[in-house]
Amino acid sequence: MSVLRPLPTGKEIKLDSKRFIVSKTDTTGKILYGNNYFTEISGYREEELIGRSHSIVRHPDMPKAIFYLMWAYLKQGKNIVAVIKNMTKNGDHYWITTDFDIKYDRSGKVRHYIAFRQAAPRHVIKEIEPLYKRLRKIEDEYGMRASIEYLNDYLDIKGMNYDCFIEEIAKPRGLSVLFFSKMKQLFW
Repeated sequence: MSVLRPLPTGKEIKLDSKRFIVSKTDTTGKILYGNNYFTEISGYREEELIGRSHSIVRHPDMPKAIFYLMWAYLKQGKNIVAVIKNMTKNGDHYWITTDFDIKYDRSGKVRHYIAFRQAAPRHVIKEIEPLYKRLRKIEDEYGMRASIEYLNDYLDIKGMNYDCFIEEIAKPRGLSVLFFSKMKQLFW
């Protein structure tokens, strides 16, 4: 089932900072569920999303290295917080901070992933966008492995890994943390 990918418009959608985009995927990244806010923002109808790879909303500005890293964490059973630029069905974009919840079956095998996304704060975008542009340029010229090496060197200089870096600049604080943890409990 092939989908024509839209061309990026360069227009950013402003998300409601009090609302969450929620989706559930299987272990291969196929969408099993998307809440109403996900369909509203993405521009896709629910039936266009269910069963499709979550990459349907991937913006071409996103470095492949970030998704490689994200999947490496998840496959190890580790949560990761990531900052992502997604693209809507018409080519507009939106920035989100994504936090995952890994769900297991009774035998301890990963059953699915639930992603909770909310608007990335402007200061986070301002810090992460130049890094992502650099990673994309490296990927275009030298491939994803070189991009991953650059990212690792960048983070080594800061004395942290990607997850700690994103947590430091983007993790919700104060009452947002309490609200976020309560919302995650609703999706058990």
